This record gives sequence, structure tokens and C-alpha cells, in this order.
Amino acid sequence: MRQIPLPLATDAAPSFDSFLPGTGSANAAAVAHLRALAMPGAPVYLWGPSGSGKTHLLSALVHEAQQRGQRAVVFDPRGQAPLQGDTLLAVIDDCESLDDAAQADAFRLFVDASTSGVQIVAAGRVPPVDLPLREDLRTRLGWGPVFALQPLAEDPTRAVLRREADRRGIFLADEVMDYLLTRFARDLKHLMQLLDRLDTFALARSRNVTVPLIRQMLDEEPAA
Repeated sequence: MRQIPLPLATDAAPSFDSFLPGTGSANAAAVAHLRALAMPGAPVYLWGPSGSGKTHLLSALVHEAQQRGQRAVVFDPRGQAPLQGDTLLAVIDDCESLDDAAQADAFRLFVDASTSGVQIVAAGRVPPVDLPLREDLRTRLGWGPVFALQPLAEDPTRAVLRREADRRGIFLADEVMDYLLTRFARDLKHLMQLLDRLDTFALARSRNVTVPLIRQMLDEEPAA
């Protein structure tokens, strides 16, 4: 486990304010809990399908801690290092993907965190009980509050996509928006990746984003 700052772009750092939970969504409960989180405390676990906002919320929590001058680290299963004395927060993403070695490192992180007063917030695609992990780690991930996140419905998804396009200075006509939402996966993770590709492709050709341009990009630069 290495302690590294979360790579956040200065002009687009994920924040709680930029997270759109959706009207009446249970996601709002997760946001409210993380905003008011008194650290250190019981571990918090977020789960939900890809694109439901788990990584966004982890990033927002790390970013806000760093803005307050607090040390926040991200679990990196490629190495191991002891927690520094001033560390306040550690986050673990993609828990279902941890291999045996990473699970051992994550368990040691829990042990170190409990003795050092470090808050742990983790996320995965399934609830703790269904994680394909060693029992001692799985139970620790479920010790505290657990929040199930849901992807946004179509209207809020359009709002987020248009807001990000506006931030980048990209005009998305209604026909472009319709094309994106009917031809591609609707979760925000993939839509934001697609918008990033479109932005780069359009800028390189000094063209506006249109349906023909999207088709051209897919023909010339098919996704890996």
C-alpha cells in the first residue's frame, strides 16, 4: 500500500457540490453522511453499479480533506507503506477487484488505521456481504454505515452531461445528446470518458461536436 494523492484535475476536481444525486434519490443520504463525517469514526462503505458515483464521492472526500490541509491517502495495492502520523483519511476503491496480496495489504491498513485514528471509506460494486474477499476484510468493510448508490435517471444524466460540456465550452445540440444517450452506455463514467474523447477529437480538427463528427471519431479511433 502506497500513500499517494488522488490525481484530481484542478479545474474539475470532483466535489460534493458537483455530485447530482437525483430527485428523491437515496444517493442524497450518502452525500449528507460524507459531508458531515466526523473523522475518525466507523468505516463507511459505498456500493453500486459502474457509473453510480462511487469514485466521484471518494474523490470529493479526499479533495475536501486536502483543501483543509489534512492528509488523505488512496489505497494502492501495488506496494505497501505505513500510515504517516498525520494521516486522517484513507480510501479504498474497487474493493471487489482486490487480489489475495491486495486483500492482505487492505487488512493491514484496517489494523493500522484502528491504532492510528484514521478514517476509512471504501467502495465496490456489491454490498460487503457479497464481496469475493477474505472474511476478516469483508466484515471490516461492513462494520459501519453502508450506502447503496443508484445511477441517475435520464433527465439528471442529461443535466450532468450538459453541465460538463458547458464547462469545457462544448455545445451539445439536442440531436447530439439524444445520439449519445441512445447509442452508448448511459452511466456517467462512460459518458464522461466519451465526452473527453469527443473534446480532444473536435479540438484537433477545429470542428463542433455533431453526430457526423461522433461517427467519424468512432470510425477513425474506435474505442479499445
